[in-house]
Amino acid sequence: MIRVLLVDDDPLVRSALSLMLGGQSDIEVVGEAGDGQSGVEMVRELDPDVVLMDIRMPGMDGLEATRHIHAAEAPPSVVVLTTFDADEHVVRAVAAGADGFLLKDTPPGDIVGAIRTVAAGDAMMSPSATRSLVARLRHGSSSDRSAVAAQRLTVLTERELEVAVCVGRGLSNSEIASELYLSIPTVKSHVSRLLTKLGATNRVQVAMVVHDAGLV
Repeated sequence: MIRVLLVDDDPLVRSALSLMLGGQSDIEVVGEAGDGQSGVEMVRELDPDVVLMDIRMPGMDGLEATRHIHAAEAPPSVVVLTTFDADEHVVRAVAAGADGFLLKDTPPGDIVGAIRTVAAGDAMMSPSATRSLVARLRHGSSSDRSAVAAQRLTVLTERELEVAVCVGRGLSNSEIASELYLSIPTVKSHVSRLLTKLGATNRVQVAMVVHDAGLV
């Protein structure tokens, strides 16, 4: 069972999400919060697997809440769910540690799929968010940042670098396992070491380093 916490200042949005997710046999909504601070506190209390997080909320916003959540040991996955898909929001969400970025008009089935995806350890971005992130990496990368990214990757073993490149290509754990002839648990172990060695909080940040280094 995937335990989900909803964090949104609009009670109607929370109600709609709760109703939608409540019909899934493998998902349980364990709590709801109306602002970022309450969301951070409820993560500590309820230990959810996935947090659906709005960005714009009174007090502590969703990006700041995401940073607080990912600063903890063994944090849950966070999917940012917002009405805005501006480049700035996408990049800031990834930098804060979000494992997914979806628009609120995303079809219900895709939201459910995103929850299952991040719960399994993969990342999930809406098509528009992916385009924004790729555009930023493609056109905003400086030679200095490329050099820094390449230097960061030198701490990886040859196999870890292969896995990192696969992550940069957007492959899931099962796809990486198939391509590199590894078991899924082995892939998960490699990804975990990647996060530690690169100082990243999620695989999207690993992908950004790989893109900046020019390997994808």
